[in-house]
Amino acid sequence: MSDPTRFYITTAIDYPNSRPHIGTAFEKIGADVQARFQRMEGRAVHFLMGNDENTIKVSQAAARLGLEPRPYVNDMARQFQEVWKALGVSNDDFIQTSEERHHVGCRKFIQAVFDAGDIYKKGYKGRYCDGCEAFKTDKEVEEAGGRCPDHPNLTLRWVEEENYFFAQSKYAERLLAHYEANPDFIQPESRRNEIVNYVKGGLHDVSISRKGFTWGIKVPFDEEQTIYVWFDALLNYITAIGYGTDDERFAQLWPADVHVIGKDITRFHCALWPAMLMSAGVALPRRVFGHGFVYRKNEESGVLEKMSKTIGNIVEPMEIIQKFSAEAFRYYFMSQCPFGGDGEFSFERFAEVYNAAFADNLGNLYSRVLTMCAKYFEGRLEGADAIDPTAWRAGLDWPALVAELRAQVGAFQYNLALQRIWQDVLGSVNGYITSMAPFKLIKTDPDATRTVLINLAEALRVVAILIKPFLPTTAETFYRSFSYEKAWEGVCYEDTLSPARTSTLILTAELVGGKPVPLFPKIGA
Repeated sequence: MSDPTRFYITTAIDYPNSRPHIGTAFEKIGADVQARFQRMEGRAVHFLMGNDENTIKVSQAAARLGLEPRPYVNDMARQFQEVWKALGVSNDDFIQTSEERHHVGCRKFIQAVFDAGDIYKKGYKGRYCDGCEAFKTDKEVEEAGGRCPDHPNLTLRWVEEENYFFAQSKYAERLLAHYEANPDFIQPESRRNEIVNYVKGGLHDVSISRKGFTWGIKVPFDEEQTIYVWFDALLNYITAIGYGTDDERFAQLWPADVHVIGKDITRFHCALWPAMLMSAGVALPRRVFGHGFVYRKNEESGVLEKMSKTIGNIVEPMEIIQKFSAEAFRYYFMSQCPFGGDGEFSFERFAEVYNAAFADNLGNLYSRVLTMCAKYFEGRLEGADAIDPTAWRAGLDWPALVAELRAQVGAFQYNLALQRIWQDVLGSVNGYITSMAPFKLIKTDPDATRTVLINLAEALRVVAILIKPFLPTTAETFYRSFSYEKAWEGVCYEDTLSPARTSTLILTAELVGGKPVPLFPKIGA
């Protein structure tokens, strides 16, 4: 039996045929927010990411650079992880599917499916998309006007060869029964409906090997064949945690609590992958969350286009990080792009959101409170335990609001949670400053001003905790600006239900000329 206190979360593994773009980063940040939140909820989180390396695309990309695949994929893994680190992504493991642990597990798994009688060999011919690394059915091609629906700029190739097939069609009824018995298995609801209709429309058997390739994992029962990309790639979720190499660790971590993947590959993760697991006698993951896409407007046509390497409209995360910041990157995509739906990116819109949410609001609040504490009381707020510092949230049903935020974050409704934090929480704090006007009150009533600033220091503590999953660096800066007693590493949303009790709050933030260094300098000012 799995441990309910642990939480295993994964993302799609990425093709390292080029560097990651912001559409890829959207997924990783969304998964990271969930991982950080679950840690705050007291769960032992294992957060897996990785690269999908046993592909034709990878060997082709390496060849173009005059490299062998192995040094190429290792260098690309380094580059990917540098980007994820720069974005504050807190993954616990990063699997390269060229690793030995993955090869061993894959060979064990495909042998189990073969022994179950669900793999057979036959000649095959069909239209193949190099972008998807998948064969396309006549129906898919017809509906897309003779193209691949996900890569319309690529020409489908006609491929004829003999290889092994997985009998996916045998599992249609079992899959539908699983969806019915586990309505939360596929989320959001729109993705669930798509997959149910897809499976009801009839499943076809899937090609799972290719002949004549030297890069990849050999089929254990036919060394002339290499395990085909999807049957290989999907197994990373179990091989990374010990399937085939560490049975005890695998039993502790599996099944995954949630796979976070793009909506274009839900059928692989919600139909093919569960059918594979059923065949091999392995438990299914608990949930698959299919997030939306990030779009950019085509300047010539005005049409919104999916962020895609194939289309060529990508933006690299490091470009935005260097121009703005990693925290601004995280906030924009989690607040402006509903994780279960789609969002749009432009540099103009990014700058607008940055200035409004950060420079004029969050950063300004931080600067005002710390500056007044330093100027009026030399950074010492005495008697903080003698008052109830919750006046700033008057009018808010605080327990209900915190419960709502916890539910929204746990359900990947990040944009709704951030909207509540910015409008209701920050709105209340800023409204409290306006109504109490401590910058005026200090002239007539220093004691009352001290009370106001103690309340505002409490508000900064609460804001820090609420934004911790989204903006970990900013949140920590807020929290460590005063001498709050509870260690930052252990704070959780529940800690906001009651105020911190400290006799004397001491301003611990570094000041320059009596003011904190601006967290978010205004763009264009």
